[in-house]
Amino acid sequence: MPDFEFRIMKSFADKVIDFNRNLKYSGKLPRGFEVMNPYLDNPETLDVMQQFYYKYYNDSNQRKFIIGINPSRHGAGVTGVPFTDTKRLESVCGIPMHSAHTHEISSVYIYDMIEAFGGADEFYKQFYINSPFPLAIVRMSKTGQWLNANYYDDRELFESVKDFMIDSLEKHISLGLDTSKVFVLGKKNAEFIRKLNQEANLFDQIEVLEHPRFIQQYKSKDKQLYIDKYLLALSGLE
Repeated sequence: MPDFEFRIMKSFADKVIDFNRNLKYSGKLPRGFEVMNPYLDNPETLDVMQQFYYKYYNDSNQRKFIIGINPSRHGAGVTGVPFTDTKRLESVCGIPMHSAHTHEISSVYIYDMIEAFGGADEFYKQFYINSPFPLAIVRMSKTGQWLNANYYDDRELFESVKDFMIDSLEKHISLGLDTSKVFVLGKKNAEFIRKLNQEANLFDQIEVLEHPRFIQQYKSKDKQLYIDKYLLALSGLE
C-alpha cells in the first residue's frame, strides 16, 4: 500500500493566531514609554482572540489590508482584536469577555461602518485590520498616569520601533493579503507608512482614510458622510 503524505494547510485564522501568540517586543524604547502585550498580560485575551479569528477567518481567502496606528489600551490592548472593545466583541461578534469591560470610541465607528458594509461576516471575509506596531504603547504623563501613545508621537520612539514595524508588516502580508492597495487610517499615520513603504517596498498603492477616533471625536455630526466615504473606498467604487 503506497504511503501518502498529507499536508495540513493552515487557515488564515491559524496564521493570525500564531502571529499573535508569538508577538514580543524586546527592543529599546525611549524613557517614559512602555509596551503592553495583552496576550501575555491576560490569558482570556488569547482565548477571545482565537474565538474571533476562528469565527471570521477560518479559510484561505485573500483579504485586503486596513492599517491602523497601534492598539489602544481599551480596544485591541484588551481584546486582542483591532478596533474591537469588549462591548462590540460581545454585542456584534457574540464573544463575551469576563475579565474586562471596555468602551473605545474608535470601535464604535468601525462597527457602525461594518454594519453599513453588510455586517461582520461579510466585512471580515474581505478585510483584515491590524497595525504596523501591533502592541499597545503607553507613555507616562507629567501627573504619573499611563496614557495611550502613538508610535509616531516621538521621533526617538519611531526610530526605535521602525525595524520591528517593517518586520510586522511583512509578516501580516505573508498571512495572505492583497498588496496592490492598502488602506491606511489617519493622515499622519499615512506619512509614516509611506516612509516604511519606500524603504521596504511593501504595497503598490496607499489609500488614506480619516482615522475612526478623529471622526467619532471631532466629526460626529458628519459621521454618515465618513461611513459612506469608507464604503466607497473599500468597495473600490470611488
